[in-house]
Amino acid sequence: QVQFVESGGGLVQPGGSLRLSCVAAGSIFSVYVMGWYRQVPGKQRQLVARITLNSSTNYADSVKGRFTISRDNAKNTVYLQMDSLKPEDTAVYYCNAVRVPWGSAVFGSWGQGTQVTVSS
Repeated sequence: QVQFVESGGGLVQPGGSLRLSCVAAGSIFSVYVMGWYRQVPGKQRQLVARITLNSSTNYADSVKGRFTISRDNAKNTVYLQMDSLKPEDTAVYYCNAVRVPWGSAVFGSWGQGTQVTVSS
């Protein structure tokens, strides 16, 4: 069973920053495009950022210019640096391998996610 372990979420004021981390099995990092998804209650998970094996990146319009995805293949870890946070960024954030070009997740097994709450 694939396991993803996300961390780094929390409560932050609008305009603040957070850095999320996700560790996954090494076999995944050596093969797949990786991505960060987010989900709010009652809505489907949405892909917000993805990164290829050679670190090319792509972002949803809603986070472009504010979020930065990166990966450390030696540590089997993908990061999401989130700056200039807005209340609408409030969600549970998850990582997974990304099925290109559609953006859907490769694995049906998800980690516990990490809650990000942006509020004053």
